[in-house]
Amino acid sequence: MINNTNKVAVIFGVRNDSSIAYNVALKLHQSGCKITLSYVADTKDEVMYLMKKLGMDTRFAMEVDVRNEAQITAFLQTVHDGLGPIDYILHGVAFGNQQVMCYTLPGSKEEPSTYINIPFEDFMDSFNISAYSLLRVARVAEPLLAPNASILTLTYNASQRVFPQYAGMAINKAALENIVLYLASYFRGKKIRVNAISAGLVMTTSAGVISGARTLRKMGKFTAPLGNIDAGDVGDTALYYFSDLSKKVTGNIHYVDGGFNIMGVAVDGE
Repeated sequence: MINNTNKVAVIFGVRNDSSIAYNVALKLHQSGCKITLSYVADTKDEVMYLMKKLGMDTRFAMEVDVRNEAQITAFLQTVHDGLGPIDYILHGVAFGNQQVMCYTLPGSKEEPSTYINIPFEDFMDSFNISAYSLLRVARVAEPLLAPNASILTLTYNASQRVFPQYAGMAINKAALENIVLYLASYFRGKKIRVNAISAGLVMTTSAGVISGARTLRKMGKFTAPLGNIDAGDVGDTALYYFSDLSKKVTGNIHYVDGGFNIMGVAVDGE
């Protein structure tokens, strides 16, 4: 029902076909959007394969480290010059090493930090990638955006509640949500909207190595009123924000978690 023919979208954060960002790209592609994806060195082959599989134009895909403003600039300028003003941007990038996440990754022999001892440099690198990069992307994109453009990012309820396994990443998500609010106000004059989707736990490649992720999925199955979600549910919601249906919605933190966020205690529905 949503027609995005001739709209231009840029997606940061696709890793593979289990990524939430990929499912957003898929829904945009199905709606007629012209899409290009960024990648990092170890995801290039997978991202290019997925783009070719869907029949997407790969000419404008580019390696981008979101810590590097020059790379973001080169990428977005290339998209703008080749496809036209950018209508939609998805910021779907996040990273925290085991010192930030405070648990040992599978196969690692390194002792993780405790929350109170998260190393500053590790945290700041994580913050740079996971939160500040949204500000950086928005800054670079500002002169390249189409009228009434939409910027969307992905957050998680650990910004508001304690999930011990998420540790330092929760700080990043709280900061990310605050950046959304201030960008929404900043862009008021240009009618550019900035929103975030707070997704429930999806078993992506990254989530699969988080300590306790499978336990949280089991909890979500009976605690969330509508049960667990999948990446496609997030893609469906993103499509609303990447359409004229949301033209008067900005600064919103939109939960797509089956209602998990409203619950104070686990409820066994059996």
